[in-house]
Amino acid sequence: MTAPAARPHPLRFGAVVLAAGGSTRMGEPKQLLRLGGRTLLRRTVDTLLASPAWPVVVVLGAHIESIRPEVARLPVLIVENREWAEGLASSICTGVSVLEAFSLSLEAALLVLCDQPNLSPDAITRLIETHHRTGKSIVAASYGEYPGPPALFARSHFHELMALRGAGGARPLLTRHADLLATVDLPELAADLDTPADYRTFLANQPSTDRS
Repeated sequence: MTAPAARPHPLRFGAVVLAAGGSTRMGEPKQLLRLGGRTLLRRTVDTLLASPAWPVVVVLGAHIESIRPEVARLPVLIVENREWAEGLASSICTGVSVLEAFSLSLEAALLVLCDQPNLSPDAITRLIETHHRTGKSIVAASYGEYPGPPALFARSHFHELMALRGAGGARPLLTRHADLLATVDLPELAADLDTPADYRTFLANQPSTDRS
């Protein structure tokens, strides 16, 4: 009788919620936009808390005093990025630095934007399963011309993540390490909320019970 294949051990990974931006195109803090009775930030954090991710690090910057109360009572680590205006990479560096110091047993970091309202625990599970199946050290969502967030990075990439600069986020790593990258088709994550028109369109396409 053939022995059953060994199941991979659960991946020990933390999540970094990138929520420090100034929302200049939205004209108001998009972290506080309400969807289905919750703010966009709370919706994202609740999704991560329903996943195996631990810890969940929330990186705040612009409008921190008005945004912090949304997550202050949740079991998350809140960290301020005082350099948020320098671009998304500064928030990645801030969040991943917290994960690196949190525990040597963490094997990976999941980078998540706070403006993808269709993020789900199932999407996170598919990223993790793809990591196990392929053995790739980077797994990113695919929903457009290029792979993008959410994206999972093995600990071997932490030093590169913390060295990033500018507004491009982790995209340079996805390009540089194309041979180490696997993607997961997640077309629902193409929806992001950058402008008032994005927000209105998203609300118009939701069931009426989910719009408040």
